[in-house]
Amino acid sequence: MRSRKASHRRVLRFLASLSLALPLSLSARAQEKGSVDPKPLPPLAHPNDPATPAKELFGRATEPADLAARSIGFYSHGCLAGAKALPVDGETWQVMRISRDRNWGHPNLVRFLERLSSHAPAEAGWPGILVGDISQPRGGPMITGHSSHQIGLDADIWLTPMPDRRLSRREREEMSAVNMVRQDGLDVDRAVWTRGQLAIIRAAAHDPVVERIFVNAAIKKALCRDTTGDRSWLNRVRPYYGHNYHFHVRIACPDGGGACQEQDPVPLGDGCDASLDWWFRDSILHPRLNPNAKPKPPITMANLPAECRQVLIAR
Repeated sequence: MRSRKASHRRVLRFLASLSLALPLSLSARAQEKGSVDPKPLPPLAHPNDPATPAKELFGRATEPADLAARSIGFYSHGCLAGAKALPVDGETWQVMRISRDRNWGHPNLVRFLERLSSHAPAEAGWPGILVGDISQPRGGPMITGHSSHQIGLDADIWLTPMPDRRLSRREREEMSAVNMVRQDGLDVDRAVWTRGQLAIIRAAAHDPVVERIFVNAAIKKALCRDTTGDRSWLNRVRPYYGHNYHFHVRIACPDGGGACQEQDPVPLGDGCDASLDWWFRDSILHPRLNPNAKPKPPITMANLPAECRQVLIAR
């Protein structure tokens, strides 16, 4: 109990340093429109300067490193060698925001997404899934958006079903996923939340490679309330800020190599206890603005595993 309270205090201190709009800003970034005619980033004036943010370097890599597939470092602090692209079109999936060029992942993750999508018709009654951001061609920090998704083992899956037609390029860049959470943040919006969303999250959680799934706390609350029968899979579904338009799947480190840093195991239980109630406190739903908060300094190459330098310069 003491450690849980200490953990909550640490999170509250963290929230105090952030904007009042934290949950909204996370969701808004995920729904930012792309471009049907993306322009390449301009060359860096001093790419070899040790102070250059790593995100500026990895954000300019347009091809994967021609190396054996390896997830290097931690989910929010690493890079990806030998990435594989999820094709933008599959029989039961479509990639969204193609202009971001973030449909790259470790081969294990690509196989998982193909596998999950194939279950969507039978499990959720959906034609397939819409896939958001995975990783950049060489992983690493991103110029916009995520702090994780750096080692090719994270993927965002929209909570909006794939339609029974091919979306146009413009639709993929500009359409928004549906917000599944009520305006007050206390529950899902029953006008749009269906058994299909529960079923696709459950199907993902049952896959043996899945380590965690992040959803909005209101969605976790609905899953806890609406699940009947087997509840063991709920353990892998964790509440987190934002995530009201999509769910975030994180798979386990691949076997062998030791370059990938495992995350701590999820706590025991289904997560439908008092620990979930904590997310609905007013101080969490509406964190106070700290006008004196300073942004964290950007990650540089010196902050990443040494192997990431080789990934960045490899052909």
